[in-house]
Amino acid sequence: MNYFEKAKQATRNIISLNKETINLVLADLANALIANSDFILIENQKDLDRMPKTDPKYDRLQLTTERIAAIADDVKNVVGLANPLGNVINDRTLPNNLYIKKVRVPLGVVGVIYEARPNVTVDVFSLCFKTGNIAILKGGSDAEFSNLAIAKVIHEVLEKHQLNKAILTLLPADRTATEELLNAVGYVDVLIPRGSQSLINYVRQNSKIPVIETGAGIVHTFFDASGNLAKGQQIIANAKTRRVSVCNALDCVLIHQHRTNDIAELLSPLAEKEVELYADETSYAQLKDYYPNQLLHQASPAHFGTEFLSLKLAVKVVRDIEEALEHIATYSSKHSEAIISEDAANIALFLNQVDAAAVYANVSTAFTDGAQFGLGAEIGISTQKLHARGPMALEELTSYKWLVTGDGQTRS
Repeated sequence: MNYFEKAKQATRNIISLNKETINLVLADLANALIANSDFILIENQKDLDRMPKTDPKYDRLQLTTERIAAIADDVKNVVGLANPLGNVINDRTLPNNLYIKKVRVPLGVVGVIYEARPNVTVDVFSLCFKTGNIAILKGGSDAEFSNLAIAKVIHEVLEKHQLNKAILTLLPADRTATEELLNAVGYVDVLIPRGSQSLINYVRQNSKIPVIETGAGIVHTFFDASGNLAKGQQIIANAKTRRVSVCNALDCVLIHQHRTNDIAELLSPLAEKEVELYADETSYAQLKDYYPNQLLHQASPAHFGTEFLSLKLAVKVVRDIEEALEHIATYSSKHSEAIISEDAANIALFLNQVDAAAVYANVSTAFTDGAQFGLGAEIGISTQKLHARGPMALEELTSYKWLVTGDGQTRS
């Protein structure tokens, strides 16, 4: 029996678990991650040793004691969340006395393909397990040792509770396993890619399994004519530099032409973090005497619409909010977009017209995150519109079914 067959069979095991047992297993997992931190870090270092520190994925790959503790805290957060399984979405009694209710059920077997993000191994398992789903994970070769170590800890916890290890399957890191997963019709119910745009495109184009896209983030922030300078400095610096390798990191700042004289001051905090700016002609003229010369470049068209995943940022001056909206509509990946403004009408216009999973007013885009949204952890940020959009957590890992009860009714 192959791992897909074992995973499919395990759906019957997990659906019978009560909510108390599920929470007990997850609480034990959180403790086990902390207890095995040294082992996980040793294995993680093997992966880090194979990757140049200049690679944008290095930060995503790197684990520390603090990061493992944060991952364990996310698991604890999931424990504390209400389990949506069995929730009645709506119900009614028909004129013929049929009682119909629509209830939440697991998706089934959830496959996730991801790159150098070992935290995803824990996030996906905890959210899938909480919602009665089986997880089949295909991590990248970049994080092979890290993922194997974390999977080992999860399997030890499952065995401790005498549960089927196939509740979590970590596929081999080779490309053959990817192809098998993409073609696992009848075994895998949904496939979720997490990673670069090229990975997402490849999965979407080649999968025979229904795909939920967790898209790359090409993120903009528009500094409006009425924008508060102090707020702007803080929001832009945080969105760009908090963690440069994540999908909610800022890629392009759009600045209203009436604030041209404030550009140097607005972006000055970025120089301390050694952010390279790719500035259009107008903003370059304002920055050239103030921003470090070695960090300032003239933008080319290719810099707009680029997800940098590094300490790089595009800058463009626009004539008004309409041009900002047009630019975002052209280049956005529909992930996260923000406006910095004190104009209520412009804020409302921006929030209503920008087509993205998360749209912000006077807030850093760094908040696009399942934990930050109060969802515990996340499977990813969906940029599509069918089934789920934005941070995907417990409810997004469920579907529904109709339960119909009666007393001998037949249809004429």
